[in-house]
Amino acid sequence: MRRELTSLSDLARLGFARLGSVRAQFDELDALVGDGGGDDLMPLFGAVADPDQALEALLRLARAHPDRVRRTLGSAGATRRLLLVLGASSGLADFVQRRPEALEALEAPLTELPTADDLRAGMLAAVGAGEDGIATVAGEPGRVALRVCYRRELLRLAAWDLGQPRAVEAVQAVTAVLADLAAGALDASLAVARADAARPGPGRAARDDIANTRLAIIGMGKAGARELNYVSDVDVIFVGEPAEDSGLDTDRAVAIATRLAMLTMRGIHELALEPPLWEVDANLRPEGKDGALVRTLESHLVYYDRWARDWEFQALLKARAMAGDRELGERYVERIAPKVWSSSERPSFVEQVQRMRERVTEHIPAEESEYQIKLGAGGLRDIEFTVQLLQLVHGRTDETIRVRSTLEALDALADAGYIGRAEAGEFAEDYRVLRLLEHRLQLERLSRTHLMPRDEDRLRVLARSSGLGGNAEELLTRWQRTKVAVRSLHERLFYRPLLSAVARMPGAALALTSEQAEARLSAIGFANARGALGHIAALTQGVSRRATIQRHLLPVLLQWLAEGPDPDGGLLAFRRISESLGDAHWFLRMLRDSHEAAGRLMQALSGSRFVVELLERYPEAVGWLENDADLRPRSWEALREETSATVLRHREPDAAATALRTARRREVLRLALAGILDVAKIEELGQALSSVTTAILSGVLRTIRREDGPWPEFAIIAMGRYGERSSASVPTPTSSTCTGRSPAWRPSSPSGRPSRSSPSWCVSPPTTACRSSSTRGSGRRARTAPSCGPSAPTRPTTRAGR
Repeated sequence: MRRELTSLSDLARLGFARLGSVRAQFDELDALVGDGGGDDLMPLFGAVADPDQALEALLRLARAHPDRVRRTLGSAGATRRLLLVLGASSGLADFVQRRPEALEALEAPLTELPTADDLRAGMLAAVGAGEDGIATVAGEPGRVALRVCYRRELLRLAAWDLGQPRAVEAVQAVTAVLADLAAGALDASLAVARADAARPGPGRAARDDIANTRLAIIGMGKAGARELNYVSDVDVIFVGEPAEDSGLDTDRAVAIATRLAMLTMRGIHELALEPPLWEVDANLRPEGKDGALVRTLESHLVYYDRWARDWEFQALLKARAMAGDRELGERYVERIAPKVWSSSERPSFVEQVQRMRERVTEHIPAEESEYQIKLGAGGLRDIEFTVQLLQLVHGRTDETIRVRSTLEALDALADAGYIGRAEAGEFAEDYRVLRLLEHRLQLERLSRTHLMPRDEDRLRVLARSSGLGGNAEELLTRWQRTKVAVRSLHERLFYRPLLSAVARMPGAALALTSEQAEARLSAIGFANARGALGHIAALTQGVSRRATIQRHLLPVLLQWLAEGPDPDGGLLAFRRISESLGDAHWFLRMLRDSHEAAGRLMQALSGSRFVVELLERYPEAVGWLENDADLRPRSWEALREETSATVLRHREPDAAATALRTARRREVLRLALAGILDVAKIEELGQALSSVTTAILSGVLRTIRREDGPWPEFAIIAMGRYGERSSASVPTPTSSTCTGRSPAWRPSSPSGRPSRSSPSWCVSPPTTACRSSSTRGSGRRARTAPSCGPSAPTRPTTRAGR
């Protein structure tokens, strides 16, 4: 075998780490298989996750089976596929070492992924199962045969997966094939179990009784959702009953089905000449480990009606007829579904699901928490729990989101408007990244693991096999960034308070199109129920994103409106504001994601017509409701600066006055909202309103007196409540000299007349000399408001604007 790339630097560039032994290993490989690899063998190692491991495994294989290896190396495509597998999976390397005939699976490229039917047929053929579903290869030979067939298909899939230019995009397809392959293995194991159950010995059953026993295997979790890992527990539930009109007693059928279920599980995970595939876990069944392994369908239904806990319905969300009797399995899923989709109406359902996620995190060993891909903060469980909770809460009335797969559910939730498209896309990408890391780690040794490696060499190999980084540091950076993004989205969506509000709504209240809607609206406080229905129809008709989101949220929003004094007026106002804002992204996001802001909006709309009128003028002010800081009274300094900027920006007096009035209405709206929502105290509101009034008066005066003087002395005296409140609303400045673009009027003569060369105005508030000047006549408090007249040092009680 001739090789041009023999320098140490060339080998290092290909990814070899143990450079001292590479040349000797290639020489030995040459001696064993001759020129079977051709001149292009060495460059192929550059695409391999771990070139050292691949070369060592290939050499081991050549020592034991030189002819098989020589035949494989004769094809460039087969060689590439073999090296990809050997460099990424010592587990599959051990398999082809045990079963060298499996190398034939790599000779032809996998141009199209196999279907579920293809995989099932292949697995059943491996154990010689006929139409009766009973294997002709029974006992341990049958178990070995199905396991070898399974791993042969796994070998082909892994080679395809590792050869993808962007492996993260292939994750969904790979998980589906793995689930279908697992289903085929269960069917093959059940066929072997039927053959074993009919053999003489303890637990033997007659062939006719076995044939008349129906056993459905329900896939749960990732197996049910067709998003299985390379190595993962396969969660199942068994359902058994006698065939119709068979005459077989139900108890006898359940006993036979239990025997078949036990043998099926053993066929997958019991020790044999070919190692176990994975664990078959039936602990999600009613009563868990303490419950019967097999129940009839009716027994399951009774349990879920009477004793099931909230988490069990969450687990059933992904239930699928996976193997065995498909008709019975489909019937099980169909009968269980209504119970699953109404489960969120149970008391404190949302809070219990949230608490369960927290318990999962709390039980992670301290030394593992930072390395967990699946269970830790920012891991797969954060995404899965978030998606499932959104589905269970909103899926009561929306069948479009009743899907099993996490990625398909994200798409459905985004299409229906329950989460933003950007959020769904980010979650989906992060989910694929985490699943890819999980896949590559499990593929390495064909063992179940969810922990990131800690040593740099393994991280480097993981970076190469996943394509998520060029080295260990880049991979860790990508992973940490993904964790932070996942955790942030999880906390924002999973703990969204609106979920609890929607879940607490009775199921009937969510059906706004029912004949009882008008009566219900009257019952909760709407005076004009028919008019309210018209507003609801206008808000929810059509297929726009706005209509979709409002259709989902209106039942809760209506309940909040009904708690105010004028729900009819509030609903009309909400319609007008919604139409005014159109499909504004921030408004739809606020309604959907911010429980507090949406509730505040309904409280304000149904509580004050004055606020409604102002909001209809300035609908964008709805955005303030998300943040208390936006509702707090603005300081005098901020108002003064805005007033000055407004006057400078508008040269025409009418335009400036219009802008100042607009600013005043906006600030009054802010304060009105703050008062209704208890963000500001009544004392603060009085002082703030006085500051707003002072600001507009100052601005108007400055606009009027923009032209050259001379101007007479002029003061505005605040009376009544304005006089009482404004003395505390405007702080005393430390200096009476104005600076910046707004210099003070400066007297140029003892008479106090201003110089014509410096026409300007003061933006400072009044000084102490005129802040609380008391007058008589009406017996009420009065004070001088700031003005823009020339200073009059001889008359401190009537301060003119500086």
